[in-house]
Amino acid sequence: MLSQAELQAGDRPSTAEKEKISSEAVLGGDGLAFAFIAAMGAVGLSCLASSYALAKIGSAALGAMSEKPELGGRALIFLGLAEGIAIYGLIVAIMILTKI
Repeated sequence: MLSQAELQAGDRPSTAEKEKISSEAVLGGDGLAFAFIAAMGAVGLSCLASSYALAKIGSAALGAMSEKPELGGRALIFLGLAEGIAIYGLIVAIMILTKI
């Protein structure tokens, strides 16, 4: 006949099972947390790069337009290209999240 201590010891998971359970709890089982972190990085870094580019291009465009007002149309083209960086980051994040 088994004692109470032996019954309880048999129900306990091993160390490897504990590590597997804890990693599944943190990662969501299949690395879901890493996918969200990757999507966050794609959007965050692309938005930072886009805002830096917009600040530099925008200030230069306003300086050029103050001297030659007809350069306004060209400035909008370059501002649109800089804004595209953020849109590309969003597209990459959507692609990452749809692969889950």
